[in-house]
Amino acid sequence: MTDSIDPMFLNVLYACMGGMLTLFFMWFGCKLFSHIVSFSIPEKLADGNIAVGLMLMGMFIGIGTALGLVIGLGLN
Repeated sequence: MTDSIDPMFLNVLYACMGGMLTLFFMWFGCKLFSHIVSFSIPEKLADGNIAVGLMLMGMFIGIGTALGLVIGLGLN
């Protein structure tokens, strides 16, 4: 089925789908982690808590890297 579709179009489609999956999993991971910890992440960020910001940054980078590798290796 994919032999008749232009490879350039497929790569753009895979990139868009991968971007949407990455955003979804980052949102889901943040919501899940927010339920696990005993404090409100948005309130702590508003108070200027750098540790919470670094924790979120690490989580987003980890999820993004993992999904990027899975999607990138799936293009072979």
